[in-house]
Amino acid sequence: MVKKMVMAACVVGLVSPVQAQNKALTNTTHSKHAVLYAPGLGEVRWTTGFWAERFTVCKESMVPRLWSIYMDADRSHAFKNFEIAAGLDTGKHKGPSFHDGDFYKTLEAVAAIYAVSRDPKLDAMMDKAIAVIAKGQRADGYIYTKSVIEQKRTGTQKQFDDRLSFEAYNIGHLMTAACVHFRATGKTTLLEVAKKAGDFLIGFYTRATPEQARNAICPSHYMGIIELYRATSEKKYLSLAQKLIDIRGLTEGTDDNSDRTRFREMQKVVGHAVRANYLFAGVADVYTETGDTTLLPALNRMWDNVVNHKMYVTGGCGALYDGVSVDGASYNPDTVQKVHQSYGKDYQLPNLSAHNETCANIGNVLWNWRMLQMTGESRYADVVELALYNSVLSGVSMDGSKYFYTNPLAASRDYPYQLRWMGGRQEYIGLSNCCPPNTVRTLAEVSNYVYSLSDAAVQVNLYGGNALNTVLKNGRAISVQQETDYPWQGKVTIQLDGLPAGGFAVKLRIPGWCKQFKLTANGVAVHTVENGYAVITRTWKGKGDVVVLDMDMPATLLETHHLVEETRNQVAVKRGPLVYCLESADLAGANVFDVTLPVNIALKPVAKEVAGGKLMALQGQAQLLMRNNANSLYQEVSTRTKPVAVTLIPYYAWANRGQTDMTVWMPLMR
Repeated sequence: MVKKMVMAACVVGLVSPVQAQNKALTNTTHSKHAVLYAPGLGEVRWTTGFWAERFTVCKESMVPRLWSIYMDADRSHAFKNFEIAAGLDTGKHKGPSFHDGDFYKTLEAVAAIYAVSRDPKLDAMMDKAIAVIAKGQRADGYIYTKSVIEQKRTGTQKQFDDRLSFEAYNIGHLMTAACVHFRATGKTTLLEVAKKAGDFLIGFYTRATPEQARNAICPSHYMGIIELYRATSEKKYLSLAQKLIDIRGLTEGTDDNSDRTRFREMQKVVGHAVRANYLFAGVADVYTETGDTTLLPALNRMWDNVVNHKMYVTGGCGALYDGVSVDGASYNPDTVQKVHQSYGKDYQLPNLSAHNETCANIGNVLWNWRMLQMTGESRYADVVELALYNSVLSGVSMDGSKYFYTNPLAASRDYPYQLRWMGGRQEYIGLSNCCPPNTVRTLAEVSNYVYSLSDAAVQVNLYGGNALNTVLKNGRAISVQQETDYPWQGKVTIQLDGLPAGGFAVKLRIPGWCKQFKLTANGVAVHTVENGYAVITRTWKGKGDVVVLDMDMPATLLETHHLVEETRNQVAVKRGPLVYCLESADLAGANVFDVTLPVNIALKPVAKEVAGGKLMALQGQAQLLMRNNANSLYQEVSTRTKPVAVTLIPYYAWANRGQTDMTVWMPLMR
């Protein structure tokens, strides 16, 4: 059986199963225009500390719970839709049109866990699910349970006629899951389904009307198609991805979908934050494979617009639940378009009504990870780290059982408006469960972001207790082990084995938040920093080389640009990569919105548990405003305050102790 599979792989131009297991999650190993590539799936394993604990929760709680939910047709119809499409059961499609993609993301998470655990039960789970998925695919490669089920009932074969179609989105997540599954297991079962779907898309976009061609919202398929190209080396998929970018904006689009104008002409980020971030990640992928420099100006403009004008302090993206498009309101008032779950105007960053969909924040990680692989610049790794620790991790409870769709920067039980997806964490978000599986696959795959490799260097992007064992493209085996209590402490000890004696560099990211650090290599101080990375090039012993990085990690008060109205004269607290918040569970008898922070407040790290999770809180002495009439719309300024002890917790840990009030931003007392 194995021999047959290897032979089949050779026939269709695939790498062998053994080679597949050495490929990275996002495989830029042979991308001519990426300066870096990642180690293979399973080659980085968490050992101790923060991410080891989060990975364990993902493996033992998040993945089995979510898989169980999707297999239970009474709770979720996601997998039942596949069974009906496959003719294994009867009934109608139920659930959102992007439910297929939800299941594909969950399957991807299982594959990523399997790459580390090699648990045969996970392999068997995937095999059974993939067999059903494959059976529900049309002979021409089309796969979308909502339409396939309806087509079997009516005999029609329509596709992509709905402007809000999620067909391509679902297929994109199928492709990505198939490539991760292939690299984790060496099996081509799901990859063959993805290839057929990719071939269908090639044919469809060849004959589709301009209107049909643009009916493909939330372009996860840009990333998926490029991964399919990387897995197969078949250039037809690369050509398809290029075409998809070129046809954006050729017909009348929407600001909501970021396709009113052609990509290369985009000046500012508008519209749905998930769709925008997925688009930018996909464009970055296309650049790494083609070197098309006409894509870079717009890609860099979009990055600057997001990171320096529209991104929350947590790395969250998408300020607005609902709103008016930036382009429509600014340039052509007669054609104003609605937007939802979207980016707003520059510096428009509300807190209580902040949307910050978890999927958008994950999209921010995916985009910046690709920019890092393209350039090797630490500013992109800074955003990856910021979002992972804060606006992504906040999307799931400490025990891995409940999720957030939105991630506001303040919450109040007195807030007078009913917002969608509010009311605390939920085990299953019935109307739109896209964020939980996206969070699960992301946390299962964080280890893939820790290191980057090149012919001349190993680059450390993230810190945490882990072990890397990989083989460089030149055939040299290297081993890297990190020991650290990061992000609670700033000291990282790295042991390296197998490094080439000379001409090979070790690069350690110096985070943007770090102002002072000490670095030694085998006891010798190092000071060279390039592109945000401390660079160590020396004659290595090859066995037992030790690098020690010690970063000062004080609690710091941050303020915003003066045009951010919502947070003027307020501050947020950040220590290392973590943003902190004040939650009413830690402030008995007082209102979190009445707490002011002295500019010289001394905040002391203190070990604490929240919902069974260990973390480092910050404690200090603040001031509590004694308002004259807190219920009045306007009132005379009160100068009365009294001291109050405050305990701040990492933002990701809030909402684990029942319904509470919370704020990230607090008034500053100078």
